[in-house]
Amino acid sequence: MKLTEEQIEERLAASDGWKREDGKWIVKKYRFRTFLDGIEFVNRVAQASEKLNHHPFISIDYKMVTLRMTTWHDGGLTELDFKAAAEFDCAFIIK
Repeated sequence: MKLTEEQIEERLAASDGWKREDGKWIVKKYRFRTFLDGIEFVNRVAQASEKLNHHPFISIDYKMVTLRMTTWHDGGLTELDFKAAAEFDCAFIIK
């Protein structure tokens, strides 16, 4: 179910580095020491995404990976987007 504006703001305030973009996305950029570190992170994101059955848009720009989330079926941001974002942050910390 799509979150209200208030719920979205609360979850963004509690998240680390996730920003809202164009009203319907949450976005975060992750920087890595090497290109391969970024690729390993993307693989961990892919595994977490499969478990949740919720997949981000992924952009790889050399040593920076950008993740972008929304829930198409509900027409905006949902609890699942923020759950996935937390999982991806954990994948980043594991390195």
